[in-house]
Amino acid sequence: MSGDKRDAEILAIRHQVLVVQRQIDRPRFTPTDRTILAVLSRAFDPRRLSQAMLIMKPATVIGWHRRHVARHRTQPPVPRTGRPPKSAELRRLVLRPDTENPNLGYRRMHGEMCRLGHRIAASSVWKILREAGREPTPNRSGGPSWSEFIASHSHALVATDFFCANAVALHRSHVLFLIEIETRRVHLARITTNPTGNRTTQAARNLLIGHDKAIRFVIRDGAGKYARSFDDVLAGIGGSVITVPPGAP
Repeated sequence: MSGDKRDAEILAIRHQVLVVQRQIDRPRFTPTDRTILAVLSRAFDPRRLSQAMLIMKPATVIGWHRRHVARHRTQPPVPRTGRPPKSAELRRLVLRPDTENPNLGYRRMHGEMCRLGHRIAASSVWKILREAGREPTPNRSGGPSWSEFIASHSHALVATDFFCANAVALHRSHVLFLIEIETRRVHLARITTNPTGNRTTQAARNLLIGHDKAIRFVIRDGAGKYARSFDDVLAGIGGSVITVPPGAP
């Protein structure tokens, strides 16, 4: 379609819209109307979209899609349940041994609390120490901290994960990517709607075999999409896998 003919059609559509706007109030779109307009918006040249879409702005179509995805993916609220908060007296008892002997770890402190007759979990002792700004597990070996480890091995350290992208029809695609910690360079490995262990392994094999830098460590979570064969691919190029615990960033 030539540019002059397209401009003539856009002017004709604009004239029709202006006539309709004088005759009726602001239009009320149904979900079907929004779907049709969203599909039609893909038929126009993006550079001329603001001229063609006179009934609504392109940002309005994007907002419709975002709200539709949010309504489709949002789960109903679930009442939060859990352990009752610990009393101030129990918190003071937990912090007292740490003040007297900072070399005690939270496991030994938990044993002391149980010996005194207090029913408290080891994870609660760990949480109380962290909330007080104290280290639950003192570093007795003198080795590097996690931040020091990252800084010293960043040149050979890679992290991998999935993120999701939603299409107009709410079909979800899973994107596997790897990021070099030192340079923050991102490598796109695979896009799929069904991220199985075999597909993830093959994507890692295709990407890492031709990688020009040595990889010593790969950080990943414990998702089932990472099969044992995924770790074997990394071991084949001299890399080791570091699995982060649930809830870790």
